[in-house]
Formats: sequence, C-alpha cells, structure tokens
Amino acid sequence: MIILDGVSKYYRMRGRAQRWILRDTTAVIRPGDRLGILGRNGAGKSTLMRMLGGVEYPNAGRIERRMSVSWPLAHGIGVHGALSGADNARFIARIYGRPVEEMVDAVNEFAELGGYMDMPVHTYSAGMMSRLQLGLSLAMDFDCYLIDEATSVGDQRFIERTQHRLETRLRSRALIMVSHHSSHIRTFCRTAAILHDGILTFFEDLDEAIATYEAL
Repeated sequence: MIILDGVSKYYRMRGRAQRWILRDTTAVIRPGDRLGILGRNGAGKSTLMRMLGGVEYPNAGRIERRMSVSWPLAHGIGVHGALSGADNARFIARIYGRPVEEMVDAVNEFAELGGYMDMPVHTYSAGMMSRLQLGLSLAMDFDCYLIDEATSVGDQRFIERTQHRLETRLRSRALIMVSHHSSHIRTFCRTAAILHDGILTFFEDLDEAIATYEAL
C-alpha cells in the first residue's frame, strides 16, 4: 500500500504568498485500488504524482510505499533525452534485472516507434515520448501504476491497444491516474478524488466525484 500521513506541499512564489498543492492530507491506497484524481490545469496533479512516485518530496508529512510503484507516465520522467529509446529500455532493464533484449523487443512492439527506437529521445514528438514511456512502464511488473494523462496518445487503434494492455495489467494491480478529463477516469477507475485549492477530497461513488468536479 501507499500511505500519505499528514502530507503538505507548497511552493513559495516570488512576491506572493506560497502556493499550496496539498494541505495536511492523510490517505491510504491499497493493492487493487483504481483511484482517479481529477483537477483542473494547474491544480497540482502532476506534482502530486511526482510525490507519490518519489521523484519529489513533500514539505511536511511523509509518504510510505509498501509496494513497488512505477515512475509517473508522462512528462519525460524516467527517460534520458540523449539516449535512444532502445538504450533507455536497456538501461531500465539492467536496473530492474530484466533480460535486456527482451525488454527492448517488448517496448518496441508496444510503442511502434520503428526506426525511431534507435534515435535519441530528444528528437521524439510528445506523442512518441508518451508511447515510449507507456511501453517502458507496461513492460515492467509493478504493484502500482502511476499514469498522468498519457493514455490518449496515438491513433484510435493505439489507444485501444493501450487500454487493453492496461486492463490486463490492472487485474491484480493498483492504479492511480490523474487527469482533467473525466472520461479517462471513468474508463479506468473505480473511485476518485478531486484536487482543488490544495484539498484532496475522496469519493467512493465515481459518478458523484465526476459530477462534483464538472460543477467546479
């Protein structure tokens, strides 16, 4: 499980009061949970996801991870721009002790990057980067997957393949997905929370969460 114990996060703004991302939040995400976090652009969803993945730290409180957690799928996190897609796959395979070329083949098969798999990642479009990250993460076996609005890249066929692969993975795994699109949350999640003005409000009823969010 992932435990948030009195977690607060803020940024000090030049010439202004501090900007709150999260205020004194306590929560537990358990194995098998499929939690969607809704919030408008700028609400702090990506910062929250980076904290859950251990990329960024809270100003107060603690986050305890008692299961393996993926890196957040979006924004280039976990990918080195000077390396090719294939070399990034090899690097991650070595870190996690996976067969190297098996990892490269699995990522290439999923991401469908063709010759770009051997090109530096900094030459990729945003869509290609998201497809590479999805391929890298879904080739690994994590207890919890963190997804930051990366499931709608590519054409319709690729989107459907992504959804099928995720559904297969999530039969026995946890998911935390952040989005400002309620349709993404409805597709993959069973419960939801709304991040607004630094307050994370949890809802057991998905429809109630989406209705509340859309009314903001």
